[in-house]
Amino acid sequence: MKAGKSIDDWLPITSSRKAKWWYSAFHNVTAIVGAGVLSLPYAMAELGWGPGVTVLILSWIITFYTLWQMVEMHEMVPGKRFDRYHELGQHAFGEKLGLWIVVPQQLLVQVGTNIVYMVTGGKSLKKFHDVVCPSCKSIKLTYFIMIFGSVHFVLSQLPNFNSISGVSLAAAVMSLSYSTIAWGASVHKGRPETVDYSYKSSTKIGAFFSFLSALGDVAFAYAGHNVVLEIQATIPSTPEKPSKKPMMKGVIVAYIVVAMCYFPASLISYWAFGNSVDDNILITLEKPRWLIAMANMMVTIHVIGGYQIFAMPVFDMIETVLVKKMNFKPSFPLRFISRSIYVALTMFVGISLPFFGSLMGFFGGFAFAPTTYFLPCIMWLVLYKPKMFGLSWTANWICIILGVLLMVLASIGALRQIILQAKSYTFYS
Repeated sequence: MKAGKSIDDWLPITSSRKAKWWYSAFHNVTAIVGAGVLSLPYAMAELGWGPGVTVLILSWIITFYTLWQMVEMHEMVPGKRFDRYHELGQHAFGEKLGLWIVVPQQLLVQVGTNIVYMVTGGKSLKKFHDVVCPSCKSIKLTYFIMIFGSVHFVLSQLPNFNSISGVSLAAAVMSLSYSTIAWGASVHKGRPETVDYSYKSSTKIGAFFSFLSALGDVAFAYAGHNVVLEIQATIPSTPEKPSKKPMMKGVIVAYIVVAMCYFPASLISYWAFGNSVDDNILITLEKPRWLIAMANMMVTIHVIGGYQIFAMPVFDMIETVLVKKMNFKPSFPLRFISRSIYVALTMFVGISLPFFGSLMGFFGGFAFAPTTYFLPCIMWLVLYKPKMFGLSWTANWICIILGVLLMVLASIGALRQIILQAKSYTFYS
Protein backbone atom coordinates (compact mmCIF):
# COMPACT_ATOMS: atom_id res chain seq x y z
CA MET A 1 0.00 0.00 0.00
CA LYS A 2 2.83 2.35 0.91
CA ALA A 3 4.28 2.24 -2.60
CA GLY A 4 0.88 3.09 -4.08
CA LYS A 5 0.47 5.93 -1.60
CA SER A 6 3.87 7.45 -2.43
CA ILE A 7 3.07 7.21 -6.17
CA ASP A 8 -0.23 9.05 -5.54
CA ASP A 9 1.70 11.70 -3.62
CA TRP A 10 3.83 12.19 -6.71
CA LEU A 11 1.09 12.23 -9.41
CA PRO A 12 -0.02 15.77 -10.35
CA ILE A 13 -3.74 15.38 -9.53
CA THR A 14 -3.44 13.77 -6.08
CA SER A 15 -0.11 15.18 -4.85
CA SER A 16 -1.43 18.35 -3.24
CA ARG A 17 -4.77 18.70 -1.48
CA LYS A 18 -4.34 22.14 0.04
CA ALA A 19 -6.45 24.21 -2.36
CA LYS A 20 -8.84 26.90 -1.11
CA TRP A 21 -12.31 27.45 -2.56
CA TRP A 22 -11.13 30.45 -4.61
CA TYR A 23 -8.58 28.24 -6.41
CA SER A 24 -11.58 26.30 -7.70
CA ALA A 25 -13.15 29.59 -8.84
CA PHE A 26 -10.29 30.75 -11.03
CA HIS A 27 -9.30 27.27 -12.24
CA ASN A 28 -12.90 26.82 -13.43
CA VAL A 29 -13.01 30.25 -15.07
CA THR A 30 -9.74 29.48 -16.88
CA ALA A 31 -11.04 26.08 -17.95
CA ILE A 32 -14.48 27.22 -19.14
CA VAL A 33 -13.90 30.70 -20.58
CA GLY A 34 -11.61 29.68 -23.37
CA ALA A 35 -10.88 31.70 -26.43
CA GLY A 36 -14.26 30.24 -27.45
CA VAL A 37 -15.90 33.43 -26.15
CA LEU A 38 -14.40 35.37 -29.08
CA SER A 39 -16.30 33.27 -31.62
CA LEU A 40 -19.66 33.56 -29.81
CA PRO A 41 -20.74 36.79 -31.64
CA TYR A 42 -20.13 34.89 -34.92
CA ALA A 43 -22.17 31.95 -33.59
CA MET A 44 -24.94 34.46 -32.76
CA ALA A 45 -24.85 35.71 -36.36
CA GLU A 46 -25.35 32.14 -37.60
CA LEU A 47 -28.09 31.38 -35.05
CA GLY A 48 -30.02 34.67 -35.17
CA TRP A 49 -31.49 36.59 -32.21
CA GLY A 50 -34.17 34.20 -30.91
CA PRO A 51 -32.39 30.84 -31.26
CA GLY A 52 -29.02 32.42 -30.36
CA VAL A 53 -30.18 33.81 -27.00
CA THR A 54 -32.06 30.55 -26.27
CA VAL A 55 -29.06 28.33 -27.01
CA LEU A 56 -26.71 30.53 -24.94
CA ILE A 57 -29.01 30.57 -21.89
CA LEU A 58 -29.91 26.87 -22.17
CA SER A 59 -26.23 25.92 -22.44
CA TRP A 60 -25.40 28.00 -19.38
CA ILE A 61 -28.18 26.34 -17.32
CA ILE A 62 -27.53 22.76 -18.50
CA THR A 63 -23.75 22.90 -18.07
CA PHE A 64 -24.11 24.51 -14.64
CA TYR A 65 -26.47 21.69 -13.65
CA THR A 66 -24.17 18.93 -14.96
CA LEU A 67 -21.17 20.58 -13.28
CA TRP A 68 -23.08 20.55 -9.96
CA GLN A 69 -23.80 16.84 -10.50
CA MET A 70 -20.10 16.07 -11.01
CA VAL A 71 -19.16 17.99 -7.85
CA GLU A 72 -21.81 16.00 -5.90
CA MET A 73 -20.62 12.65 -7.31
CA HIS A 74 -16.96 13.34 -6.45
CA GLU A 75 -17.43 11.87 -2.96
CA MET A 76 -20.63 9.88 -3.27
CA VAL A 77 -18.92 6.78 -1.80
CA PRO A 78 -17.99 7.45 1.86
CA GLY A 79 -14.23 7.46 2.39
CA LYS A 80 -13.43 7.45 -1.35
CA ARG A 81 -12.81 10.28 -3.80
CA PHE A 82 -13.21 10.10 -7.57
CA ASP A 83 -10.26 12.34 -8.38
CA ARG A 84 -10.42 11.79 -12.13
CA TYR A 85 -13.29 11.81 -14.63
CA HIS A 86 -12.56 8.22 -15.70
CA GLU A 87 -12.63 6.94 -12.09
CA LEU A 88 -16.21 8.19 -11.81
CA GLY A 89 -16.93 6.62 -15.21
CA GLN A 90 -15.52 3.29 -14.00
CA HIS A 91 -17.67 3.50 -10.86
CA ALA A 92 -20.78 4.09 -13.00
CA PHE A 93 -20.17 1.79 -15.98
CA GLY A 94 -17.67 -0.80 -14.69
CA GLU A 95 -13.86 -1.01 -14.74
CA LYS A 96 -13.30 -1.62 -18.49
CA LEU A 97 -16.34 0.03 -20.04
CA GLY A 98 -15.96 3.15 -17.88
CA LEU A 99 -12.42 3.66 -19.16
CA TRP A 100 -13.47 3.18 -22.78
CA ILE A 101 -16.42 5.55 -22.47
CA VAL A 102 -14.62 8.40 -20.70
CA VAL A 103 -10.89 8.36 -21.53
CA PRO A 104 -11.05 8.69 -25.37
CA GLN A 105 -13.54 11.56 -25.13
CA GLN A 106 -11.70 13.29 -22.32
CA LEU A 107 -8.37 13.00 -24.14
CA LEU A 108 -9.94 14.27 -27.36
CA VAL A 109 -11.21 17.34 -25.52
CA GLN A 110 -8.01 18.02 -23.59
CA VAL A 111 -5.49 17.34 -26.35
CA GLY A 112 -7.75 19.03 -28.92
CA THR A 113 -8.04 22.12 -26.72
CA ASN A 114 -4.27 22.19 -26.20
CA ILE A 115 -3.69 22.14 -29.96
CA VAL A 116 -6.30 24.84 -30.55
CA TYR A 117 -4.68 26.93 -27.80
CA MET A 118 -1.26 26.52 -29.47
CA VAL A 119 -2.76 27.96 -32.68
CA THR A 120 -4.81 30.63 -30.85
CA GLY A 121 -1.79 31.71 -28.81
CA GLY A 122 0.32 31.97 -31.96
CA LYS A 123 -2.40 33.86 -33.85
CA SER A 124 -2.92 36.33 -30.98
CA LEU A 125 0.83 36.97 -30.78
CA LYS A 126 0.94 37.50 -34.54
CA LYS A 127 -2.04 39.87 -34.40
CA PHE A 128 -0.37 41.75 -31.52
CA HIS A 129 2.82 42.07 -33.59
CA ASP A 130 0.93 43.21 -36.70
CA VAL A 131 -1.15 45.79 -34.80
CA VAL A 132 1.80 47.23 -32.86
CA CYS A 133 4.05 47.37 -35.90
CA PRO A 134 2.03 47.46 -39.16
CA SER A 135 5.11 48.47 -41.21
CA CYS A 136 7.26 45.55 -39.93
CA LYS A 137 8.12 42.61 -42.13
CA SER A 138 5.39 39.95 -41.94
CA ILE A 139 6.41 36.87 -39.94
CA LYS A 140 4.90 33.45 -40.58
CA LEU A 141 2.33 32.15 -38.09
CA THR A 142 4.53 29.06 -37.61
CA TYR A 143 7.18 31.11 -35.81
CA PHE A 144 4.64 32.71 -33.48
CA ILE A 145 3.27 29.28 -32.56
CA MET A 146 6.86 28.22 -31.78
CA ILE A 147 7.39 31.29 -29.56
CA PHE A 148 4.11 30.54 -27.76
CA GLY A 149 4.98 26.83 -27.44
CA SER A 150 8.40 27.57 -25.96
CA VAL A 151 6.70 29.08 -22.87
CA HIS A 152 5.04 25.72 -22.20
CA PHE A 153 8.29 23.76 -22.18
CA VAL A 154 9.03 25.73 -18.99
CA LEU A 155 5.53 25.97 -17.44
CA SER A 156 4.66 22.32 -18.00
CA GLN A 157 7.35 21.38 -15.48
CA LEU A 158 5.22 22.80 -12.65
CA PRO A 159 4.25 19.64 -10.74
CA ASN A 160 0.51 20.00 -10.00
CA PHE A 161 -2.66 22.13 -10.07
CA ASN A 162 -1.79 24.16 -6.96
CA SER A 163 1.57 25.12 -8.41
CA ILE A 164 -0.11 26.63 -11.50
CA SER A 165 -2.68 28.59 -9.49
CA GLY A 166 -0.82 31.88 -10.11
CA VAL A 167 -0.80 31.29 -13.88
CA SER A 168 -4.46 30.29 -13.68
CA LEU A 169 -5.46 33.40 -11.71
CA ALA A 170 -3.75 35.64 -14.28
CA ALA A 171 -5.55 33.74 -17.06
CA ALA A 172 -8.95 34.12 -15.36
CA VAL A 173 -8.46 37.88 -14.92
CA MET A 174 -7.42 38.16 -18.59
CA SER A 175 -10.50 36.31 -19.83
CA LEU A 176 -12.79 38.74 -18.04
CA SER A 177 -10.70 41.66 -19.33
CA TYR A 178 -10.65 40.77 -23.04
CA SER A 179 -14.35 39.80 -23.00
CA THR A 180 -15.07 43.24 -21.54
CA ILE A 181 -12.88 44.90 -24.20
CA ALA A 182 -14.77 42.96 -26.91
CA TRP A 183 -18.19 44.26 -25.89
CA GLY A 184 -16.93 47.63 -24.59
CA ALA A 185 -15.33 48.47 -27.93
CA SER A 186 -18.51 47.34 -29.69
CA VAL A 187 -20.59 49.73 -27.56
CA HIS A 188 -18.07 52.52 -28.17
CA LYS A 189 -18.27 51.96 -31.92
CA GLY A 190 -22.05 52.05 -31.78
CA ARG A 191 -24.57 50.45 -34.10
CA PRO A 192 -24.56 51.73 -37.69
CA GLU A 193 -27.86 52.33 -39.55
CA THR A 194 -26.93 49.68 -42.10
CA VAL A 195 -26.53 46.80 -39.62
CA ASP A 196 -28.04 43.58 -40.98
CA TYR A 197 -29.32 40.75 -38.76
CA SER A 198 -30.34 38.37 -41.55
CA TYR A 199 -28.47 35.07 -41.91
CA LYS A 200 -25.01 35.25 -43.53
CA SER A 201 -25.75 32.48 -45.99
CA SER A 202 -27.83 33.36 -49.05
CA THR A 203 -29.25 29.82 -49.42
CA LYS A 204 -31.62 28.13 -46.97
CA ILE A 205 -29.48 24.97 -46.92
CA GLY A 206 -26.34 27.03 -46.22
CA ALA A 207 -28.06 28.90 -43.39
CA PHE A 208 -29.29 25.60 -41.92
CA PHE A 209 -25.82 24.01 -41.88
CA SER A 210 -24.19 27.18 -40.53
CA PHE A 211 -26.81 27.09 -37.77
CA LEU A 212 -25.76 23.53 -36.89
CA SER A 213 -22.07 24.42 -36.96
CA ALA A 214 -22.71 27.39 -34.62
CA LEU A 215 -24.17 24.93 -32.09
CA GLY A 216 -20.74 23.23 -32.05
CA ASP A 217 -19.07 26.60 -31.38
CA VAL A 218 -21.35 27.12 -28.36
CA ALA A 219 -20.61 23.58 -27.08
CA PHE A 220 -16.89 24.32 -27.43
CA ALA A 221 -17.34 27.44 -25.29
CA TYR A 222 -18.50 25.34 -22.30
CA ALA A 223 -15.74 22.77 -21.86
CA GLY A 224 -14.68 23.01 -18.23
CA HIS A 225 -16.23 19.73 -17.13
CA ASN A 226 -13.31 17.73 -18.43
CA VAL A 227 -11.10 18.97 -15.63
CA VAL A 228 -13.63 19.61 -12.85
CA LEU A 229 -13.07 16.43 -10.79
CA GLU A 230 -9.34 16.91 -11.16
CA ILE A 231 -9.69 20.47 -9.81
CA GLN A 232 -11.87 19.25 -6.93
CA ALA A 233 -9.24 16.61 -6.09
CA THR A 234 -6.93 19.43 -4.96
CA ILE A 235 -9.35 20.58 -2.22
CA PRO A 236 -8.97 19.02 1.26
CA SER A 237 -11.89 16.92 2.47
CA THR A 238 -13.11 15.42 5.78
CA PRO A 239 -16.47 13.75 6.61
CA GLU A 240 -17.46 16.92 8.52
CA LYS A 241 -16.25 19.27 5.80
CA PRO A 242 -16.59 17.54 2.40
CA SER A 243 -14.78 19.11 -0.57
CA LYS A 244 -18.05 19.71 -2.43
CA LYS A 245 -18.94 22.78 -0.32
CA PRO A 246 -15.84 24.90 -1.10
CA MET A 247 -15.79 23.47 -4.64
CA MET A 248 -19.40 24.51 -5.29
CA LYS A 249 -18.70 27.99 -3.89
CA GLY A 250 -15.91 28.30 -6.46
CA VAL A 251 -18.11 26.93 -9.25
CA ILE A 252 -20.89 29.45 -8.52
CA VAL A 253 -18.40 32.35 -8.62
CA ALA A 254 -16.93 30.90 -11.82
CA TYR A 255 -20.34 30.63 -13.50
CA ILE A 256 -21.22 34.23 -12.58
CA VAL A 257 -17.93 35.28 -14.25
CA VAL A 258 -18.75 33.06 -17.26
CA ALA A 259 -22.11 34.84 -17.64
CA MET A 260 -20.36 38.22 -17.35
CA CYS A 261 -17.97 37.18 -20.12
CA TYR A 262 -20.30 35.35 -22.50
CA PHE A 263 -23.61 37.21 -22.54
CA PRO A 264 -22.43 40.80 -23.04
CA ALA A 265 -19.64 39.78 -25.45
CA SER A 266 -21.91 37.73 -27.71
CA LEU A 267 -25.08 39.84 -27.56
CA ILE A 268 -23.60 43.36 -27.64
CA SER A 269 -21.05 42.52 -30.36
CA TYR A 270 -23.78 40.94 -32.49
CA TRP A 271 -26.02 43.96 -31.86
CA ALA A 272 -23.22 46.28 -33.05
CA PHE A 273 -22.05 44.35 -36.13
CA GLY A 274 -24.93 42.08 -37.15
CA ASN A 275 -23.92 39.46 -39.70
CA SER A 276 -20.72 41.29 -40.69
CA VAL A 277 -18.97 40.03 -37.53
CA ASP A 278 -15.83 37.87 -37.98
CA ASP A 279 -15.30 34.46 -36.38
CA ASN A 280 -13.02 36.25 -33.89
CA ILE A 281 -14.56 39.49 -32.61
CA LEU A 282 -11.12 41.05 -31.99
CA ILE A 283 -10.46 40.87 -35.76
CA THR A 284 -13.69 42.78 -36.45
CA LEU A 285 -12.64 45.55 -34.07
CA GLU A 286 -9.86 47.55 -35.69
CA LYS A 287 -9.70 50.63 -33.48
CA PRO A 288 -8.46 51.91 -31.10
CA ARG A 289 -5.23 50.14 -32.02
CA TRP A 290 -3.62 50.12 -28.56
CA LEU A 291 -6.74 48.53 -27.07
CA ILE A 292 -6.91 45.76 -29.67
CA ALA A 293 -3.19 45.08 -29.23
CA MET A 294 -3.76 44.86 -25.48
CA ALA A 295 -6.74 42.52 -25.91
CA ASN A 296 -4.69 40.19 -28.11
CA MET A 297 -1.93 40.11 -25.51
CA MET A 298 -4.56 39.25 -22.89
CA VAL A 299 -5.83 36.38 -25.04
CA THR A 300 -2.26 35.10 -25.26
CA ILE A 301 -1.82 35.19 -21.47
CA HIS A 302 -5.23 33.58 -20.93
CA VAL A 303 -4.47 30.78 -23.37
CA ILE A 304 -1.14 30.10 -21.60
CA GLY A 305 -3.10 29.40 -18.41
CA GLY A 306 -5.81 27.51 -20.26
CA TYR A 307 -3.26 25.23 -21.91
CA GLN A 308 -1.78 24.30 -18.52
CA ILE A 309 -5.20 23.59 -16.94
CA PHE A 310 -6.14 21.20 -19.77
CA ALA A 311 -2.68 19.65 -19.98
CA MET A 312 -2.45 18.76 -16.27
CA PRO A 313 -4.93 15.81 -16.41
CA VAL A 314 -3.15 14.57 -19.57
CA PHE A 315 0.20 14.69 -17.75
CA ASP A 316 -1.48 12.80 -14.92
CA MET A 317 -2.65 10.07 -17.31
CA ILE A 318 0.74 9.80 -19.02
CA GLU A 319 2.61 9.64 -15.70
CA THR A 320 0.14 7.11 -14.22
CA VAL A 321 0.71 4.80 -17.19
CA LEU A 322 4.50 5.24 -17.05
CA VAL A 323 4.76 4.65 -13.30
CA LYS A 324 1.95 2.19 -12.55
CA LYS A 325 1.79 0.16 -15.78
CA MET A 326 5.37 0.37 -17.10
CA ASN A 327 6.98 0.48 -13.63
CA PHE A 328 9.20 3.50 -14.26
CA LYS A 329 10.50 5.16 -11.11
CA PRO A 330 8.79 8.49 -10.28
CA SER A 331 11.52 11.04 -10.99
CA PHE A 332 12.17 14.50 -12.36
CA PRO A 333 13.82 13.25 -15.61
CA LEU A 334 10.77 11.06 -16.34
CA ARG A 335 8.42 14.01 -15.85
CA PHE A 336 10.67 16.39 -17.79
CA ILE A 337 10.96 14.10 -20.83
CA SER A 338 7.32 12.95 -20.98
CA ARG A 339 5.88 16.45 -20.59
CA SER A 340 8.30 18.02 -23.06
CA ILE A 341 7.39 15.40 -25.67
CA TYR A 342 3.68 16.18 -25.15
CA VAL A 343 4.22 19.95 -25.53
CA ALA A 344 6.35 19.34 -28.64
CA LEU A 345 3.65 17.13 -30.20
CA THR A 346 0.82 19.63 -29.61
CA MET A 347 3.04 22.39 -31.00
CA PHE A 348 3.91 20.30 -34.06
CA VAL A 349 0.24 19.56 -34.83
CA GLY A 350 -0.65 23.23 -34.30
CA ILE A 351 2.09 24.34 -36.72
CA SER A 352 1.14 21.68 -39.28
CA LEU A 353 -2.61 22.30 -39.12
CA PRO A 354 -3.13 25.98 -38.27
CA PHE A 355 -6.75 25.58 -39.45
CA PHE A 356 -7.32 23.19 -36.53
CA GLY A 357 -9.79 25.68 -35.00
CA SER A 358 -12.29 25.08 -37.79
CA LEU A 359 -12.05 21.36 -37.05
CA MET A 360 -12.96 22.25 -33.47
CA GLY A 361 -16.64 22.76 -34.29
CA PHE A 362 -16.64 19.09 -35.21
CA PHE A 363 -14.82 18.08 -32.03
CA GLY A 364 -17.05 20.49 -30.11
CA GLY A 365 -20.07 18.50 -31.16
CA PHE A 366 -18.40 15.13 -31.10
CA ALA A 367 -16.54 15.13 -27.76
CA PHE A 368 -17.39 18.31 -25.85
CA ALA A 369 -21.17 17.79 -25.95
CA PRO A 370 -21.06 14.31 -24.33
CA THR A 371 -18.55 15.09 -21.56
CA THR A 372 -20.20 18.43 -20.75
CA TYR A 373 -23.90 18.10 -21.55
CA PHE A 374 -25.03 14.52 -20.99
CA LEU A 375 -22.43 12.06 -19.68
CA PRO A 376 -22.77 13.42 -16.09
CA CYS A 377 -26.58 12.97 -16.37
CA ILE A 378 -26.23 9.35 -17.51
CA MET A 379 -23.86 8.64 -14.60
CA TRP A 380 -26.31 10.30 -12.21
CA LEU A 381 -29.19 8.11 -13.46
CA VAL A 382 -27.03 4.95 -13.23
CA LEU A 383 -25.66 5.70 -9.74
CA TYR A 384 -28.53 7.41 -7.93
CA LYS A 385 -31.47 5.74 -9.80
CA PRO A 386 -33.89 8.65 -9.20
CA LYS A 387 -37.65 7.94 -9.25
CA MET A 388 -39.07 7.55 -12.77
CA PHE A 389 -40.81 10.74 -14.00
CA GLY A 390 -39.66 12.55 -10.83
CA LEU A 391 -37.99 15.98 -11.12
CA SER A 392 -34.40 14.67 -11.13
CA TRP A 393 -35.21 11.88 -13.62
CA THR A 394 -37.02 14.26 -15.99
CA ALA A 395 -34.34 16.99 -15.79
CA ASN A 396 -31.61 14.47 -16.59
CA TRP A 397 -33.46 12.98 -19.53
CA ILE A 398 -34.13 16.46 -20.97
CA CYS A 399 -30.38 17.23 -20.72
CA ILE A 400 -29.48 13.87 -22.30
CA ILE A 401 -31.88 14.35 -25.24
CA LEU A 402 -30.76 17.95 -25.86
CA GLY A 403 -27.10 16.90 -25.48
CA VAL A 404 -27.36 14.01 -27.94
CA LEU A 405 -29.18 16.26 -30.43
CA LEU A 406 -26.43 18.86 -30.01
CA MET A 407 -23.73 16.22 -30.53
CA VAL A 408 -25.27 14.87 -33.76
CA LEU A 409 -26.37 18.19 -35.30
CA ALA A 410 -23.20 20.13 -34.47
CA SER A 411 -21.01 17.35 -35.88
CA ILE A 412 -22.98 17.33 -39.16
CA GLY A 413 -22.83 21.13 -39.49
CA ALA A 414 -19.11 21.26 -38.74
CA LEU A 415 -18.27 18.41 -41.13
CA ARG A 416 -19.92 20.33 -43.95
CA GLN A 417 -17.95 23.48 -43.02
CA ILE A 418 -14.71 21.45 -43.03
CA ILE A 419 -15.49 20.01 -46.48
CA LEU A 420 -16.36 23.47 -47.88
CA GLN A 421 -13.23 25.09 -46.44
CA ALA A 422 -10.89 22.19 -47.20
CA LYS A 423 -9.89 23.80 -50.52
CA SER A 424 -8.49 26.85 -48.75
CA TYR A 425 -6.60 24.98 -45.98
CA THR A 426 -2.89 25.64 -45.98
CA PHE A 427 -0.45 23.48 -44.03
CA TYR A 428 2.50 25.20 -42.26
CA SER A 429 1.16 28.68 -43.09
